Amino acid sequence: MSDPAIVLYTVPDCRDCEAVKRLLRGAGRDWLEKDVRADPAAHAEMLRVSGVRIAPVVSIGEQVFWGPFDEQRPRLLAALAQEKNP
Repeated sequence: MSDPAIVLYTVPDCRDCEAVKRLLRGAGRDWLEKDVRADPAAHAEMLRVSGVRIAPVVSIGEQVFWGPFDEQRPRLLAALAQEKNP
């Protein structure tokens, strides 16, 4: 799966990361997934785009979201709707 407009920075065994994947899958969207634990370049990129060190971080176009899934969910849904219907 890869949609250059959506990048998901993840770590293994992360419940919030899995929840974001379920949301994206349910919305019928593809994404590019980057494991920031296994890939130092992806970790550096995540820090650069978000300023945070903890996954999940989601980049949708020019918008960047981070934090617990429950906090990200409404903002992600709004961004996905906007991205689909600009």
